[in-house]
Amino acid sequence: METPRILIVDDDDEVRAQMRWALAPRYDVLLADDRFSALEVLKKEAPDVVTLDLGLPPSPGDTREGFLALSEMLQLNPLVKVLVITGQSENENGVEAIGQGAYDFLAKPVNVDELKVIIDRAIHVQRLDRERRELLEKSTYNSFEDLLGASSQMQKVFVTIEKVAGADVPVLIAGESGTGKELVAHAIHRRSPRKDKPFIAINCGAIPESLLESELFGHEKGSFTGAHVQRQGRVELAQGGTLFLDEIGELSGALQVKLLRFLQQRQIERIGGRSLIAVDATAVRPLPRAPGSQRTSPLPWPFSTRARTKSRSERRFM
Repeated sequence: METPRILIVDDDDEVRAQMRWALAPRYDVLLADDRFSALEVLKKEAPDVVTLDLGLPPSPGDTREGFLALSEMLQLNPLVKVLVITGQSENENGVEAIGQGAYDFLAKPVNVDELKVIIDRAIHVQRLDRERRELLEKSTYNSFEDLLGASSQMQKVFVTIEKVAGADVPVLIAGESGTGKELVAHAIHRRSPRKDKPFIAINCGAIPESLLESELFGHEKGSFTGAHVQRQGRVELAQGGTLFLDEIGELSGALQVKLLRFLQQRQIERIGGRSLIAVDATAVRPLPRAPGSQRTSPLPWPFSTRARTKSRSERRFM
């Protein structure tokens, strides 16, 4: 493992020499005596931790130069951990420094053993921050809407989503259970010209059979007991957008026929209605299957484009 780098910023030659002697056996120690030299070292050497005396020239009697150095260091390298060194009765400056982004503070005279503990902790946190940033950058690079995947198989899924998103036809998403078929449906919607319109998801298996027809297609006022007002169904609510139909196999034969009319003609009829209602929505449905299974849909899926999610064994995230 690379030796951690520590930058000591202090205008007192004796203090710098003492701290270098105390820390050199464990760290690669760098030195600076003012704000400008400290920033130059920070740019060139990228230390992990900086110890910063707030009283720096040209005005070592106050903390303005030290706070300015702290601000510029964090702007230059947001991941660097700055330990502020304050006067014995100046803890308020240390608290203010933490509020401005410093990692911690120590009051003079500095206890070297305590300093080493804080430095080691700061190095650990700094490395965690760096790893987290690298992971975020990598996940952003390999992300597609809410899907993540760096493997060639997942990249093919992303390309397929881009292709079908622009096609105004029903889409069938095949894949094992738990492989993200609804996430793919959301991605198709967000990449399509319909992205600003509703995305309506229907889990037919979660709706009681007695309510399914009304939930899907809506009803007119007075069409049955309890129908006190006209109500739009989920299919109609997807007007202009995308309709995600899950567990279609749970529908009765009569409802599947009615749904097939919508898929083929893009028209529905509410319960108790006497006229057909045109619904312009892209229908997307998952086709769950076990590994190796060739299960087919119980409902014909006309003019469809097929997308297939990858199994867990085919995917490699990050």
